[in-house]
Amino acid sequence: MMVLFAQPAAAADTIWSRFSTIMADVYGELVGISTIVAVTAASVALLVRMISRNERAVSEATSWLKRIIVTWIVLNTLGFAVAYLQPLIQGGQYTP
Repeated sequence: MMVLFAQPAAAADTIWSRFSTIMADVYGELVGISTIVAVTAASVALLVRMISRNERAVSEATSWLKRIIVTWIVLNTLGFAVAYLQPLIQGGQYTP
């Protein structure tokens, strides 16, 4: 009866594959949260830009908007590099 209920250990599930899965999940959550934060901060910056009559506040809001967009693009580009370029060089055997 024990033999029927015993689950075989997966030989392919190494610590590195499990770590890779965990990091992919963490990165997915990070991108989701960062997108929400970026949209919220960009909305505030755009509102300040549209409503404010102070030129200094408008220029600061514009610079913050640029920083938010660049940071969001960099974060998503890192995910692209990890997700699509990692399999190409996995195991130290790069094949173009």
